[in-house]
Amino acid sequence: MSKLKLGALDDDKPVRLTIELPAQVHRDLIAYAQALARETSQHAIEPAKLVAPMLARFMATDRGFAKARKQGASPKPT
Repeated sequence: MSKLKLGALDDDKPVRLTIELPAQVHRDLIAYAQALARETSQHAIEPAKLVAPMLARFMATDRGFAKARKQGASPKPT
């Protein structure tokens, strides 16, 4: 198996956020959680706990966002 982009998850105090996801995205989160649990030898991970680290990773690697942040501007909403 190839290395996943996420590693072991820290146990951090969460902030509640309610969102709706397409069913396929939820199924993919479940599959990713299972793969991550196997790869990191952790217990089963709740799929909802993956959303924050995935978003953080996405934003950390988004060059356009990094550039806008560096310039002190917020990206314009679409």
